[in-house]
Amino acid sequence: MAVLLALYLVVTVQYSILLLGTDSVIAKVEGAALLVLPLVGAWALVAELRFGTRAQRLLRRMIELDRLPVDTLPHRPSGRPDRAAADAEFPVFQAEVEANPDDWTSWYRLALAYDACGDRRRARWATRRAIRIEREAAARG
Repeated sequence: MAVLLALYLVVTVQYSILLLGTDSVIAKVEGAALLVLPLVGAWALVAELRFGTRAQRLLRRMIELDRLPVDTLPHRPSGRPDRAAADAEFPVFQAEVEANPDDWTSWYRLALAYDACGDRRRARWATRRAIRIEREAAARG
């Protein structure tokens, strides 16, 4: 998907340059406006790639620290965890974060629990929080 988005952004920039090169004022305005889309798209692509890279790095560290939760949940045929079972197990991870709010591993485990419960928005939020806490801890030494 990232490659397709990058290709789309290149084509959009080329088309906007063509529009800017015409004699029509309206086409020039459209060309200038069309240049905004690739900027927003490129920013979003870079932001998502950075997020994914940082989350993957934390996952590798979790494995090294042996802090990755063991997946004991039953799974649906699609491979996703059973939501009812994930919801029942969720309070364990929530309590862990409440007991250790400055521990990035607790936040990452909570993110995994949110994802298992099907709440992707909160899973991303908790992952961002884990990334921020881990980076602040690394900066302090």
